[in-house]
Amino acid sequence: MTRPAGFAAYLTVTAAYWAFMLTDGALRMLVLLHFHTLGFSPVQLAYLFVLYEIAGVVTNLSAGWIAARFGLTATLYAGLSLQVVALLALARLDPEWSIAASVTFVMLVQGLSGVAKDLAKMSSKSAVKILAPDDGGGLFRWVAVLTGSKNAVKGAGFLLGAALLAVCGFVPSVLAMAAILFVILAGVVVGMPSGLPIGRKDARFSEVFSKNRNVNWLSGARLFLFGARDVWFVVGIPIYFYAVLSDGSHEGNRAAFFVIGTFMAVWTILYGVVQGSAPRILRASMLTDAEILTRAKRWAAMLAVVPAALASLVWLSPEPSPVLTVTIIGGLLAFGGIFAVNSSLHSFLILSFTDARRVTMDVGFYYMSNAAGRLLGTVLSGLTYQLGGLALCLGTAAVMIVLSSAATTQLRTSENHGVPA
Repeated sequence: MTRPAGFAAYLTVTAAYWAFMLTDGALRMLVLLHFHTLGFSPVQLAYLFVLYEIAGVVTNLSAGWIAARFGLTATLYAGLSLQVVALLALARLDPEWSIAASVTFVMLVQGLSGVAKDLAKMSSKSAVKILAPDDGGGLFRWVAVLTGSKNAVKGAGFLLGAALLAVCGFVPSVLAMAAILFVILAGVVVGMPSGLPIGRKDARFSEVFSKNRNVNWLSGARLFLFGARDVWFVVGIPIYFYAVLSDGSHEGNRAAFFVIGTFMAVWTILYGVVQGSAPRILRASMLTDAEILTRAKRWAAMLAVVPAALASLVWLSPEPSPVLTVTIIGGLLAFGGIFAVNSSLHSFLILSFTDARRVTMDVGFYYMSNAAGRLLGTVLSGLTYQLGGLALCLGTAAVMIVLSSAATTQLRTSENHGVPA
């Protein structure tokens, strides 16, 4: 299969995805910290992101068909454009509104941002299947670099969002990000080389539901894997650290913002670096697809140990202390490293299990499950923190990883090349 200007198209898609994820990470941190300082409870903070994740479920279910019908460049441009609109809309938030009105408005804007994010993600990930070289483990390397670098950039976005909120305030920060992303979108539209499919008119919406057993089990594993991350990541850890670090003063709040943003950034950047390095960590170029699948099952089982141990430690500790805080940070960084390898293996396996004809549909279905996991984790993050604090968040994460590992054990090598559409 020839891939005209394949590498140039890959670089352009990756750059566009980087720009999007930088604003996505910054926006999440801006919204979380801004509304926490306005007095929102953990459950109310979780509500702000619920429609974002619901939109991701719906978008991914339909985006695969849309991309198959209209082409990957169309869905990529749509994702970037909608994010600009969402940022501009969020700048219209009035601090005089009631909490109910503010929650409703931000939920709707976050829902639009969720549609944007998953259009961009599905487009970028599917493009790798089309553009990557067929030999020498090229698919694993290219998808690992895309996903790893994306998460590193999103981590930088967390830090950027916290810093902008502390220095510039909410509205100026949002408007600046909208302007920058619009300029990047214009550059991508002008400079996009050839190499991506333009769509096919015979694509049917019913094709989004996969008949491939491996795709379905992997999607289930992905759901619980990302639910296990977001159940502590979205609300639990930021609010826990804010409670430990802030003394309630303006300067204390600013210091807490920087520390929380730095932790979220470092965690996500580390996650991205490890994710991008996963082929080297696993020595994937020397492994068959069957051996990579075996590694995936082992790494899934390893991951549950970390949140279970941390949950026990927090549960048994009478009150927060510097030693406990440092231990939690170290444990969550270890979790991030193991989680990154699991995520990278999943990203390779979904592209390995599908074929080029229905790649957007299988990837869309798979990322629908990813979004459903984030939705479940987001809702449980606020709920479990309010009911049982960080210990319950981490304990719930351990249970969800066990379920993810169980789904991974159902994957089989006999279907590695998918089921033709």
